[in-house]
Amino acid sequence: MLKTRQAAPEMSFPMTDGGTWTLSERKPESMSMVVAYRGLHCPMCRNYLKELNEQIGAFTARGVEVVAVSSDGKDRAEAAKADWELADIPIAYNLAIDKARELGLYISTSRGKTSIGIEEPAQFNEPGLFLVKPDGTLYAAYIQTMPFARPPLDQLLKAIDFINEKGYPARGEA
Repeated sequence: MLKTRQAAPEMSFPMTDGGTWTLSERKPESMSMVVAYRGLHCPMCRNYLKELNEQIGAFTARGVEVVAVSSDGKDRAEAAKADWELADIPIAYNLAIDKARELGLYISTSRGKTSIGIEEPAQFNEPGLFLVKPDGTLYAAYIQTMPFARPPLDQLLKAIDFINEKGYPARGEA
């Protein structure tokens, strides 16, 4: 089980634009924000990441480095980046199911085509969002069992402002 104030599991993912995103190599001013999304098949993920793309500058201005990752392979991740017009969000892929479980993410199995007509993978991760401090410790984790009710980004920005201004410590460590 993940615990705040303890080292986050190592995360390393290939990127759609080339290279690899590795948590231990990140040196954000405030935090790294890892957004685990369900994949190309998910219309709720599309909406959430499009909103994040619109607000990425606000996160960057607060010293937050963002990456979005799913268990999709490269082709589907590239399609999501292009089709969803996510020009400003770094998109990673190949989140292994065992790594998703290590992060505490829920795993679902395919139910066929979604409402947008895209086939679900045989297995895929459900959404989660992780805030990790520059020292590699977990600050917060938001984990869902299904695509609905994700952390509202405007509220998350306000929370990050409060955390940064007040030095508010991570909670839920016990």
